[in-house]
Amino acid sequence: MSQSVERALRILPALARGPAGLGEVADGLGVHKSTALRLLRTLQAHGLAYRQPDGRYRLGAGLFALAAEAVENLDVRDVAHPHLVELNRETGHTVHLALHQDDEVVYVDKVDSRYPVRMYSRIGKPVPLTVAAVAKLLLADLPEADRRALAGRIDYPRYTSRSTPDAEAFLRELALVREQGWAADLGGHEEALNCVGAPVRGPGGRVVAAMSVSAPGVVIGAGELLELLPLVRRTADIISREYSGTEADPHPDPPAADSEDAADPEDEELS
Repeated sequence: MSQSVERALRILPALARGPAGLGEVADGLGVHKSTALRLLRTLQAHGLAYRQPDGRYRLGAGLFALAAEAVENLDVRDVAHPHLVELNRETGHTVHLALHQDDEVVYVDKVDSRYPVRMYSRIGKPVPLTVAAVAKLLLADLPEADRRALAGRIDYPRYTSRSTPDAEAFLRELALVREQGWAADLGGHEEALNCVGAPVRGPGGRVVAAMSVSAPGVVIGAGELLELLPLVRRTADIISREYSGTEADPHPDPPAADSEDAADPEDEELS
């Protein structure tokens, strides 16, 4: 790993905590001021850092522009789809991907079951908030105040005898999903339909989407479907790593010697 790049990247989260002077940056990196200054000037030249009139540095506007562009152009569906297809190939069952939009959870991708008996669903269709596994996963990640506010304003249709009856039960279910990291709908929407799902997480660990495997009971029983949970969670984790850009490099470069710590007495900012 490049020592210079590694040091420059360590500067960015430090500046995210607030403006810092050259000495603070150097101390934080454990390097001479001349090395810290070269790194800061390089970041500044690319718009990733900005030197304030008081001499301290903060994050530059270029960094925010890059982040905004990346978010705008990164579609979790594009990242997830090949993995949904592979999960469908391995299990044979219907696989969904869903997003939370306002007070709705909507299917944004689907790979159909290979079996003749299939569940009816379509991309763009909202799911039942109080019973669907993907809805529970997305809503469980909301801040507590938002969860309680949502639970108090939505309806609780009794689709089946297993449907969530009221706000109190719904909040308990969301707390359980939040704790265990997965969700299921075992006959809560349709008596003969079961579903198990896992969250897709973005940078910072927030849930950005939810995926699930669903199947009619005549094809596979609830117990057998739950046995697929490790595979579902593993697929969700893979999608999360790719979406967040945290996939480990399978061929890391060997560390190289770095000779940038030599002092540069000619630089007026070092004193």
